Amino acid sequence: MNAILVYITASSEKEALDIGRALVSEKLAASVNMIPSIRSLYWWEGEIQDEREVVILAKTTSALFESLKDRVTAMHSYVCPCVIAIAVEKGHLPFLEWIEAVTQPGNASL
Repeated sequence: MNAILVYITASSEKEALDIGRALVSEKLAASVNMIPSIRSLYWWEGEIQDEREVVILAKTTSALFESLKDRVTAMHSYVCPCVIAIAVEKGHLPFLEWIEAVTQPGNASL
């Protein structure tokens, strides 16, 4: 299995929804979850920022990461968006197989 979980932050629920819909409709991700209203503290331009963000969790394959990352960065409002892949070491095999099947080009039946 080469499933990964991609962690992405977005500036708003609308931005997260737009990105999530694009990833799923273009089969760059089998599914996404959006977690609204997290609080993020981070360094940016020499200062600590304190912002509300939305988390996107995308389930996909490692083979699709670069395409997914490129799509997210093209749509994103941030200059340097967070788009990181986390390897899935273990999981429910039918779910992992579903991720693999759904993200195959031309497989519209799933």
